Amino acid sequence: MNKILKYGLIVLAGLIVIVAAGVGFIAATFDPNAYKPQIVKAVKEQKDRSLSLPGDIRLSFFPNLGVDLGRLSLSEHKSEQEFAAVDGARVSLAVMPLLRKEVVVNEITVKGLKANLVKFKDGRLNIDDLISKEEKGGQVKFDIDHVLLENATLTYRDEARGARYELGNVNLKTGRIAAGVSTPVELSFSLAANQPKLALATQVKTRLSFDLDKQYYALEGLALESKGEAAGIRNFALKAGGDASASPAAQEFTAEKLSLALTGNVGKDAVEAKLEAPRLQLTKDRFGGDKVTASAKLPGISAALVLPGLEGTVEAFRSGPMTLDVESKQGEQSIKLRLTSPLSGNFQAQRVSLPQLALSISASGPNLPGKSIGGELRGTGSVDGAKQLAQASLAGKVGDSNIKAKVGVAGFGKPAITLDADIDRLDLDAYLPAKKAEAKDAKPEQPLDFSFLKSVNASGSVRIGALTAAKMKASQVRVDFRAGNGRLDLSPLSAKLYEGAMSGSLNVAAAGPAVALKQNLSGISVGPLLRDLADQDRLEGKGSVSVDVTAQGATVSAMKKALNGTAALSLADGAIKGIDIASAIRGAKAKLGLAKGEQAVTPGKAEQTDFTELKGSFVIRNGVARNEDLSMKSPLLRVGGAGDINIGAETLDYLLKATVVATTAGQGGRELADLKGVTVPVKISGAWAAPSYRLDFGAMASEAAKAKVETKKEEVKTKVEDKLKDRLKGLFR
Repeated sequence: MNKILKYGLIVLAGLIVIVAAGVGFIAATFDPNAYKPQIVKAVKEQKDRSLSLPGDIRLSFFPNLGVDLGRLSLSEHKSEQEFAAVDGARVSLAVMPLLRKEVVVNEITVKGLKANLVKFKDGRLNIDDLISKEEKGGQVKFDIDHVLLENATLTYRDEARGARYELGNVNLKTGRIAAGVSTPVELSFSLAANQPKLALATQVKTRLSFDLDKQYYALEGLALESKGEAAGIRNFALKAGGDASASPAAQEFTAEKLSLALTGNVGKDAVEAKLEAPRLQLTKDRFGGDKVTASAKLPGISAALVLPGLEGTVEAFRSGPMTLDVESKQGEQSIKLRLTSPLSGNFQAQRVSLPQLALSISASGPNLPGKSIGGELRGTGSVDGAKQLAQASLAGKVGDSNIKAKVGVAGFGKPAITLDADIDRLDLDAYLPAKKAEAKDAKPEQPLDFSFLKSVNASGSVRIGALTAAKMKASQVRVDFRAGNGRLDLSPLSAKLYEGAMSGSLNVAAAGPAVALKQNLSGISVGPLLRDLADQDRLEGKGSVSVDVTAQGATVSAMKKALNGTAALSLADGAIKGIDIASAIRGAKAKLGLAKGEQAVTPGKAEQTDFTELKGSFVIRNGVARNEDLSMKSPLLRVGGAGDINIGAETLDYLLKATVVATTAGQGGRELADLKGVTVPVKISGAWAAPSYRLDFGAMASEAAKAKVETKKEEVKTKVEDKLKDRLKGLFR
């Protein structure tokens, strides 16, 4: 027995020597670099890609079977353009498991990896040929001593969206990776993107454990830090932590001690957000979790969300009342919103219901009625994640306004918002700050900014029973709106106001920006309208006004100077206030012998020129409204006119020609009767707020003199004719 054991050991030792010698001989004589042409050819024939292997390939047999690769690169499919390249790589396998037909990866090291992933416009990827669904690899048993990835760069480009993402300076280091082993993982990388715009440096530390047979994966002690710029946020800093595990086959997911904190700056303002979730657990049959809290602070607005513990299953869950508080501050004005409702829904169907939705609103500020206002709306709401649809139906009272509204949001990536609302009364002036007197050192005019229209997609209709805006009062207001692609269209824009009605449209474009207005006002009493809207008391009358104008400019002043279009008015039974043309002419009659040239007329608040009809049309070019056909009629006068109204400079340059018509002593007195047929030029010029009036007395005197000459001619003619008749009678008696 001892001899057998002895001889067996001798034989085994001999075999080991022979195998070792064989391995040494192979290592000494085998040159893998000689097979480079065959490898390159095989890749070309099987994948239609070009493989370049300029570096040396070295094999190692002890203690593990491994291969060291020098630099290599691989081209795109059917192209010589580079797809991926590495500066060097090493992969080794454990020898003994190979004898048991098991593949155990012992080491993976990759240095200087560069790869480009592209998604084409038709949805294909540039690696589709490398991913064969028919090929199935053998079972790999993970027992890797470590993985080392140094200075890798990965880019992804989506040609359909024009998006580009780049992971640069990727460094990955792990401990032993094997089933049931908790291994440390350290990962760092930089991320750059254009949609949204990102430039971040990120570090991740955690412990990874898994079991491929049981399909179990877990991260423990996750610590993530990311800094840089993201989506317009400067000094972006994100920290996240917690534990998470998943068993996809058993449909079990667990998260504990999840936390997220974000800080940064938008312009000069600081922003921050926080999330805390102590425990969330989802199994095939049950779902549960502790209270989740979240908060955010943005420029001028802050929000806080509290979600009580959820209980139920993936098909039916519920929670206590969710609370969302939002507060906004603008100067001395403050608005607070609180939204509450219990939740119920179906995770599997991605549906959430808010069956008892309540929205309370409170606002405070020195310009509000009673310095504060509040109200509450109640109704229902729902969210359908599968259809990407959210909607709510609310009714209640805010301030003095009774409101009924339906709101919808379709598509969560680029939401399309719909609104249908009925409001019985609304005083917008009560919610806007009062206008302050202009300071002596006025600040530069602020530019108009409609850029928000580029990201808004909204439509709907709002109806208001009684509206006050900019002191203007209207009823039966209806506004249908559509916002999208950088435009806002209000059409129809209609209402009843000042004994008449208006109808038309308003269009606003972010590009420019530009504005287009079309409005027809019929049966309007213009006096009260101008007093309320423009604080001007210059005109009375009732009739129609039409406007069709466009403007473009970065400020209101620029738009006024770039105004183009047409306008027209037709009024009856009114008056032009500030000047009494008939009285001015009557008072000038006594001065006809003395007056020469133009004489200024001081406007009086109580003075006015009455008319039975006033008509005119305007052509507006570059902020100047030109009129050529003004016509005004009254029992005393007929007035025609032409001139310019400079809207940009807010000045007038106008010439009226007033002609005295037949009158009675009660209307104009003997003074005007003597001026019958005389035309008097009236020049109006200066600023809108305080225009000056000048009567051309010289022209008036000339007209009066001509009238007298004509009168004398008629008198002489009549006398001559009478004498001639008498002579002729005597001659032919």
